[in-house]
Amino acid sequence: MGTRERRNRSNEGDLLLSRLFEKSGANSDEVAIAAVGGFGRGELSPGSDLDIVILHKGNLDGPELADLVNKILYPMWDKNIKIDYSVRTRSEVRDASEGDLKVILGLLDIRLVCGSADLVADVQVDALEEWRKNSKRRLPELQASLLERHQRSGELAYLLEPDLKEARGGLRDITAIRAIDKAATVEIPMERISVAESLLSNVREALHIVSERDKDKLLFQEQDKVAAHLGFRDADELMSEVAQAARSVDYLLDSTWYRYEHKGKDSAGRFSRKVRSTTLSRDISVASKEIVIDIDADFSADSGLGLRAAASAAQLGLPISMESLSRISESLRSGVGKLPQPWPREARESLITLIGAGSAMIQVFEALDQEEIIFSWIPEWKSVRSLPQRNVLHRHTVDRHMVETAVQAAALTRKVHRPDLLLFSALFHDIGKGTEEDHSERGERLIAPLAERIGFSQSDVETIKLLVKHHLLLSATATRRDLDDPATITSVVDVIPDLQTLELLHALSIADGEATGRAAWTEWKASLVADLVNRVALAITDNTVAQQPELTDAQRVKAEAGKLAVAIENREGVYAIEIVVPDSTGLLSTVAGVLNLLRLDVRSARTKSVAQSAVMEWIVIPDPHAPKLTEEKLHDELTRALGSKSSLKERIQSRIDAYSQLPTIPVPEPIVETFLDAATDATIIEVRSHDRPALLFGIGDSITRSNIDIRSAIVTTLGAEAIDTLYVTEIGGGPLSAERAEEVAARLRSALK
Repeated sequence: MGTRERRNRSNEGDLLLSRLFEKSGANSDEVAIAAVGGFGRGELSPGSDLDIVILHKGNLDGPELADLVNKILYPMWDKNIKIDYSVRTRSEVRDASEGDLKVILGLLDIRLVCGSADLVADVQVDALEEWRKNSKRRLPELQASLLERHQRSGELAYLLEPDLKEARGGLRDITAIRAIDKAATVEIPMERISVAESLLSNVREALHIVSERDKDKLLFQEQDKVAAHLGFRDADELMSEVAQAARSVDYLLDSTWYRYEHKGKDSAGRFSRKVRSTTLSRDISVASKEIVIDIDADFSADSGLGLRAAASAAQLGLPISMESLSRISESLRSGVGKLPQPWPREARESLITLIGAGSAMIQVFEALDQEEIIFSWIPEWKSVRSLPQRNVLHRHTVDRHMVETAVQAAALTRKVHRPDLLLFSALFHDIGKGTEEDHSERGERLIAPLAERIGFSQSDVETIKLLVKHHLLLSATATRRDLDDPATITSVVDVIPDLQTLELLHALSIADGEATGRAAWTEWKASLVADLVNRVALAITDNTVAQQPELTDAQRVKAEAGKLAVAIENREGVYAIEIVVPDSTGLLSTVAGVLNLLRLDVRSARTKSVAQSAVMEWIVIPDPHAPKLTEEKLHDELTRALGSKSSLKERIQSRIDAYSQLPTIPVPEPIVETFLDAATDATIIEVRSHDRPALLFGIGDSITRSNIDIRSAIVTTLGAEAIDTLYVTEIGGGPLSAERAEEVAARLRSALK
């Protein structure tokens, strides 16, 4: 079964029509029969119609033409052959094609069956010329028709009972891709979906055979029969292959539309004869509204380049260009771009940044999947790729469900203190599915080496293992146990070691439930889980607030000296900077501003004031245009900034304005919390927000304008999320009052909007 059989059916149709045409006595110079649509492509399944156009030059009167048509059609109807036909002159075909999208699409596949070859050739040329000449009008019309059909028929890859022809990613979409290709507006690699087209056509043909009906919806009761007919092990294997084929079609269609819509546009979306690009980071730019890896980028010197490109794409809501995806794929196949083990910190943070982009992550991750790039980074993903879940509660395949869970988790990053652990666990929480073994226990076993390889610390690995193993614990306990029974609370406390893990597990439960669907995650269930979490939290006695850093003896000696001192350590492209500087109001903001102007991306910071000095430890990564970082250069810039803070603010604002020209994606609102009794000599302010240029400068500036001091700060950037914990006092010393604390928090919330 395959292309040959479908071609043979088409040939049989041709032979039958040719015989009838000959018997009709039609003049082969005046009349022709042409095949269109699927018949025109020679792709007839057992239940397909014969789509034909009977063309004539208009020289026959009405009765003669009707008699000719009847001589061709009636014998076919007598044989119960389904036929879809029209009778037209060349000019009538032109008129019909100009007003009817379906007509012109069918004509793009027209071919001669019998009769006047010149007449069919003329119509073929007319159709192609009309399609290309009016592509600016017709392609948007085609796109709108696809959108309407997709909304009506759903996504083929994720439906339990999909329509192989009409659903998104199905056979009609392949026809649409061919039509776009024939418009010659963008180059389309049609060979990328040849395997998908063959599979979907074979499945449709098998469905017609086993059901003995001309239907295209693959129902549950026929999936096993179709699988057996095609030689698959079972229906699960069949549906996995169908899902992957549909995703390949959908991916090519989406990327084609995107390239068509943004062809000839610069990074700001403006049309330009010479497309301009905007540099984002080392070897990565935006051009034609796509993320592009610079042509001279060296993957051997930067194995994390592909991950950084993916993270940048997701955070800006843009796709990676097809050429750049090909280069990433080739670098991995050749081994040049292979990541070391464990991954460097920057690579791990790029992965977290990608995962944390919310819905914008889906298109980027799907591209990495379709190009099979993700398998080089995460081989474990292959075992769950397009793995079906034949469960009415689940809307998606296993891999897509985990991606959707990560999307939901991205909306909850303000609810936790380790968003990186939440996002990573969300993406891999069902990695253990696909065997008869309990998927939670198998997932715990699989996730440990994966997390270690990606570079998480051993303590983080243990937390991730717990989250994966017990991702169903809260929902199962809340809905099946008596929450008023102390033993119920104890059973959860025995598993969860601290409040940080509890908040992570709660967020993961919500994300998993939301991704599964409303049938699995109702308001009633969510309220039960929240009630359980509140009761468990009362039984756990730790806290989640970051503690002030401890200083070494050497740092204390430098602080006693009361002079500006700078030390820099280069850790393979990541710089560790120690700054000891006389303390002053607004110091954190000033130093953060200097680092920003030097084009250094702050990944973490620890600061503490002692002996009239501030001791600061910064971890930074330079961007591609950063000047060479030396202790002398940094010392001079700090001295200059401390002497003229107003000039510093103006320079930083210009950088912020430049970044504001880039696209943005929706992110959760920042959260600012104050803790009045968590420290004896200070008030703690915790800010959880999405990272952005000069974020720390802005936070420090707001604190300064509130006329309070920062005695200590713990700054952490996890992927694209930032958590800043500030220990603040009044200028003369002492913690803030409740009113003052809320005043400062309100100022920060306003500044972060």
